[in-house]
Amino acid sequence: MGETTEHEQAAVGPVRIGILTVSDRAAAGVYADRGGPAIRAYLDEAIDGPWEPRACVVPDERAGIAAAIVSLVDESGCCLVLTTGGTGPAPRDVTPEATADACRTMLPGFGETMRAVSLQVVPTAILSRQTAGIRGTALVVNLPGQPGAIADCLDAVLPAIPYGIELAGGPWIATRPGPARAAAFRPRSAGDPPPHGRRAADG
Repeated sequence: MGETTEHEQAAVGPVRIGILTVSDRAAAGVYADRGGPAIRAYLDEAIDGPWEPRACVVPDERAGIAAAIVSLVDESGCCLVLTTGGTGPAPRDVTPEATADACRTMLPGFGETMRAVSLQVVPTAILSRQTAGIRGTALVVNLPGQPGAIADCLDAVLPAIPYGIELAGGPWIATRPGPARAAAFRPRSAGDPPPHGRRAADG
């Protein structure tokens, strides 16, 4: 008695989260990636429990972005992929299209919520085309390219992210509330956390 099975060990291991920066210039080394580190810093404060980042930078190419999302979910085992960049109306902004290519189900409410919050700060937020979707048991969320806007958008949607991952079949993730950030929300029907605080992903 008291021994932890291999399945239980997998359940208590750190969750993996993909951080995908989409930028021609950052991918070419013209300037340093700022969006990816901003996401990681936010998650370090927001996630209550061990987690591992899987970060990569790709140029603004639809096929390459979609392939990176697929790799982060299918090969790296990420239950959440956060992208930054490529969500505007410029010809090279194709992150939303690539996200749709990689996902089986789209969740437009994420983009609607982030635009509503950003519009309180800057009127050009209406030009953003951010969206979100589900691939396998993972949630993919597009974030803006500006580091200063990343926290505002994550504050708005983070309460729904853990339950969204759980509904897709992913692990249970707990979050810490912050000054402008609410804790993760789950309806009463979701029940109590599984043993060890999180649920292993199917498969």
